[in-house]
Amino acid sequence: MIGKLTGRLDYRALDHVLIDVGGVGYLVYCSDRTLARMPPPGGPVALYTELLVREDLLQLFGFLTLAEREWHRLLVSVQGVGAKAALSVLGALGADGLSRALALGDAAAIKAAPGVGPKLAQRIVLELKAKSPGVIALGAAGARAPSTPAPEPGAPALVAPPAPDEASAVATAEALSALVNLGYAPGEAAAAVAEVAAEGPTETPTLIRAALKRLAPKA
Repeated sequence: MIGKLTGRLDYRALDHVLIDVGGVGYLVYCSDRTLARMPPPGGPVALYTELLVREDLLQLFGFLTLAEREWHRLLVSVQGVGAKAALSVLGALGADGLSRALALGDAAAIKAAPGVGPKLAQRIVLELKAKSPGVIALGAAGARAPSTPAPEPGAPALVAPPAPDEASAVATAEALSALVNLGYAPGEAAAAVAEVAAEGPTETPTLIRAALKRLAPKA
């Protein structure tokens, strides 16, 4: 099982990259979001990976965070969702957006991913909504990218814009963990945090306070 690759980027294509690891080239399929954060050719790169094994095919899929890899695993567990369709969903929504869509039961957001129709989007929501809190909680640790090697003299440095949803994913996971520790059910806690996060605040204390207000019994 290949769980992580650390090396140099040989080239970037429309749906995959080639990573040189000690003289061996690994072709890794990635989402649009991951591809956008790749360095120039020759730059250092590290990805968590998932190996898909079939009778006549071996394919590697790469992710910037452990949480993204776990979301991918959950998505492909849904009937009708292949590995590349799962990448399409992650590319369209990101880990944070997917967790929010599942918590809110927002099939329309998932349907926005290329190649995902309304019936499949609804099936994803129905099958994964109850499983999403566990992966959301992983986000606090999994939102951090794997370490990359130091650039060699004269080699281009890793140039990647910061992912806007990473800080939000960490805050969401921390808020969910806090609410579960307070005794709220993971499902209702995830829905409350997702509703608040959709309105804009990303800091953990703000998310917790606002979510608690939503969870408070209505007079």
